[in-house]
Amino acid sequence: MNNEEASTILKAHLEPYRRRSYADLLALMGTPQVAEVLGPSGVKYQLEVEVFWDSRKGGDIRVLAGIHDGGWRAFKPLCDDFILAPNGAFVGA
Repeated sequence: MNNEEASTILKAHLEPYRRRSYADLLALMGTPQVAEVLGPSGVKYQLEVEVFWDSRKGGDIRVLAGIHDGGWRAFKPLCDDFILAPNGAFVGA
């Protein structure tokens, strides 16, 4: 897997989630969002985005995304994430 290509795809895939509201993201909790993307190199990547409580129910939510090409990286995908507070502010950004 080309880590640079995968990282670029992952960041682009995660960006629309960053623009969503806390309530919209909360509605995705418990339902992994899975997609397949063809990279510029022709490699097919699988992406998965999950939303879950960061520390306690009703508090901050973490949005975690992973990408792999179906090879050994499926066991250790390249990941990126962000944390969103109930007031819509990014935590730690």
